[in-house]
Amino acid sequence: MADGDDVMTELAALEDERTGLVLQPLRWALEAHQAGNAYEVIVLEQVPAVLPVWDAMARVLGPLGYQTATGILHAEEYGVPQTRRRAILIANRYRTPVLPAPTHQKFRRKALKESTDQSLLLPCRSMGETLARAEPFELVSNYGTGGDPKARGRRSSREPAFTVTGKVSRNRLFSKKGELDRLNVSEAGRLQTFPADYPWSGKDVSQQIGNAIPPRLAAHVLAAALGRELPADFLDSMTRTKWTDIVDEAIDRSHLIADAYDPAMV
Repeated sequence: MADGDDVMTELAALEDERTGLVLQPLRWALEAHQAGNAYEVIVLEQVPAVLPVWDAMARVLGPLGYQTATGILHAEEYGVPQTRRRAILIANRYRTPVLPAPTHQKFRRKALKESTDQSLLLPCRSMGETLARAEPFELVSNYGTGGDPKARGRRSSREPAFTVTGKVSRNRLFSKKGELDRLNVSEAGRLQTFPADYPWSGKDVSQQIGNAIPPRLAAHVLAAALGRELPADFLDSMTRTKWTDIVDEAIDRSHLIADAYDPAMV
C-alpha cells in the first residue's frame, strides 16, 4: 500500500472483512499526502493487539514527513475508573510527539511499595467514587479468568471496573444484602467518563458504550498530539458537568475552533 500497490484483493481474502479496516487510516493519509493536502496530525486508537500495525504505519509515515510515537496506554493511569489497555499512534508533521504522561497510579491488587514517581501520582479512581450507589458493592465480571469461563473476575467498589465492553450490562453486582440492580446506561457511561446525562440513543447502547474510547483518555492523547497542556481541574470539571451545559458552552466557543491549532505555535 505504501508503494502504491493495490491490496484490495488481499484484503478481500481475509476471513473477516472488518480486519482490513484497520489499514484504512493509512490509505487516507497516503491519499491526502499524494494530493498535496497532508494531514497535520494523525491520532489512532485500537485494542493492544493492533500495536504492531501502528508501528508499521509509523515506519511508513516517517518518510512522508511525520514524527511519530506509539505505545500501549492504561486508561486508569489517566483518571478513568476502569482498567483498559489501548494501542495508540500519534503522528505530527510539525513537532516530535510523545505519549501523555500518566496522572494516576496504575491499578495493582497487591500492595506494592510506591516508587518516587508514583508518589507524585493520584490514586486510580474507583467504581465507588464514580457511581452514586448507596452502599459498597462487588462487581462480578461477565467474563471468565485464567481460561476458565466459570471463574468470574471480581472487584470491589473500592477498585476500578474491569474493561467496559459491549456486554457491560451482563456484569452482576452484589452487596452484603444480596444481588443489586445491574449497571444502567448512565452508570456504564460514567465508567467510560461520559457525563451522567449523556444522551445515548439508537440500538444496542451497551455496544456503543463499550466501543467508545473513554473521553478522558482521548483528551489526554489529543492534548499530547497537539502539544497542549490540560488545566489540572479541567477534566474533573467536565465529567461532573451536565451534558446540556457542556453543549451550550461548546456552542458559545464554536467561533474559536478554527484557531484552536496553529502549527506555527507548537
